[in-house]
Amino acid sequence: MESPKYLLVSYDAEAEFNGDDGYAEAWSSCAEAEGLFSDPPRPERGTYELLGCALEGELRTAFTRARADGSAPLGLLVLEVLDKKGECLVEWELDDARVIDDRPCARDLALRDITVEASESVDNASDYPQCPPLSPGYRLSGAGNRPWGTCKDLAHVRTGPSGPSGPSEPLEPPLRLLGCSPSGALRAALDAGEEDLGHAKVLRLDAHGRTVQPAVEGELTAWIPSARGRGLVDLTLEPWSERPPTAASEVWDLWWAGRPSEPNVWAQCTAEGREFWLRTALTNHTYGEPDRPPGTTYHLDGRHITDARGFFCAIGEAVNGPGGYFGWGLDALNDCLRGRWGADAPFTLVWHGAHIARTCLGVTPHTGNRPVTFEELLVFFAEKHIDVRLA
Repeated sequence: MESPKYLLVSYDAEAEFNGDDGYAEAWSSCAEAEGLFSDPPRPERGTYELLGCALEGELRTAFTRARADGSAPLGLLVLEVLDKKGECLVEWELDDARVIDDRPCARDLALRDITVEASESVDNASDYPQCPPLSPGYRLSGAGNRPWGTCKDLAHVRTGPSGPSGPSEPLEPPLRLLGCSPSGALRAALDAGEEDLGHAKVLRLDAHGRTVQPAVEGELTAWIPSARGRGLVDLTLEPWSERPPTAASEVWDLWWAGRPSEPNVWAQCTAEGREFWLRTALTNHTYGEPDRPPGTTYHLDGRHITDARGFFCAIGEAVNGPGGYFGWGLDALNDCLRGRWGADAPFTLVWHGAHIARTCLGVTPHTGNRPVTFEELLVFFAEKHIDVRLA
């Protein structure tokens, strides 16, 4: 008989928030899940006019390049809404910005009006950054707070091909858990014919029945007898949490036999898969165990570091073994270096095959915050007293 891939447990949001132990009751193993994965829709692209700009840094460079090439990439563009004293009230971000046009500012010929195409960040607190009375406008910057100048006003021209509201998002189907064998309170609710079946969490299992990662939470709304076996049922769950991305499927397949015992299994993954691999590695990290002592030497296998995600997959394994975690970005790596994540600084990192990362990191355009470059990683490690030896 094939091992079940999922486990359904009772879910109590308040108990989980309070960190209570032992509240979850195992309700059912499930052979398969249908409609589990969902990738978020790509953000709609919009056109924005930055009016009355005084340009600095990379924005000035992009402006010059756009004049020659027709357009130029910017990456993350941050607009700080200023109060009348010139202090920042709130930040508003445009992801994957690109300069597509410019012209003299009608109000001040010493300034420029710049047209950019971009996507509004999902983290923005408002749909449009309104300046208060007497405000001088906006302060502009890029990733890492790199100064790009100022602009006096912002105009949103249009978003996408379907008008300001964009196309309506398709409704996601309910999640169906197939071949379930209910027990406990769920079995009692089904036998009693209750309509309220309760709140539940779905956990992804490996072939040995161990939990790999939580998948989704929601409300059980219906059931039918299952075609997968006598006494089994198919359950319908309406998720209220975010569903795992499609990339989760490829990662969970690689963890099916258990936590990887060989290094570089993550290298088989797509870029999205590598990103989810880091989430899976974090979930399976045992936090709080003693670090190896300062002065330890770690060996970083750089053969597959073709993007920033690959670097963090590789350093997680260098420090904590196959399937290990040691940060998924510079901020998280910095947190790990504070201790109780496997390695105590200072230490030595021997970076084998470093020429691959030197060639690949930071050169491919990405949406949103620009990925870290090879040189920035070396600077970061030097600041943290990590002796990096390139091999």
